[in-house]
Amino acid sequence: MTFLISRKLVAVVSVLLMLSACASHSPSQTDHAAFRSNKPRSVLVLPPLNDTNDVNATYGMLSQMTMPLAEGGYYVVPVAEMEETFRRNGLTTANDIQNVAPEKLRSIFGADAALYTKITDYGSSYRVIANRTVVAAQAKLVDLRSGDLLWSGSATANGSEVGGDFSVGSGLVGALVQNAVKHVVNVTTDKAWSVAGLTSQRLLATGGTNGMLYGPRSPKYDSN
Repeated sequence: MTFLISRKLVAVVSVLLMLSACASHSPSQTDHAAFRSNKPRSVLVLPPLNDTNDVNATYGMLSQMTMPLAEGGYYVVPVAEMEETFRRNGLTTANDIQNVAPEKLRSIFGADAALYTKITDYGSSYRVIANRTVVAAQAKLVDLRSGDLLWSGSATANGSEVGGDFSVGSGLVGALVQNAVKHVVNVTTDKAWSVAGLTSQRLLATGGTNGMLYGPRSPKYDSN
């Protein structure tokens, strides 16, 4: 009887050790094979789709997405040039613009790749005890010459990381009043814009296991 119990105990311990090893295993890495094969040098950042109720989301993100790409070593088609070109051709919404065929985008802008983004959360939400300002987005980089998916990712940031959301102080009534005021300030000053900057940096960071590879203008390009 004791022998059987010991065998069962050993079996349970073995299973636990295996599960522990799996849990401590590093997260899967992004497959950069297509990225390395296509070697994009220039990127066209398309206006993000807005899957939120905040009308400021698209341009709050778009205005801050070129910097991390440029810092990562890529030539980025100027946003003003991109917008004016689409406007002259009657395309004024992110949905219409993102539906333009890749080969057409290539012929118009000459870019190697296009960045397609969707904003899934943007803005300040009011809660009785605490409010939060959150910006979350998903993106994919598509090669305009081959149509290959080069990279995809997602990122999020909140107001406490860029200056601090409200935290409850002493006294419930005082906390409720301060929280209501904080929400009004966040909305009227568009705090989400600064949070979107951090989200953009995280989303489009180069290097790392799941980020985009360095562009040809980066001194780290050869380390890809």
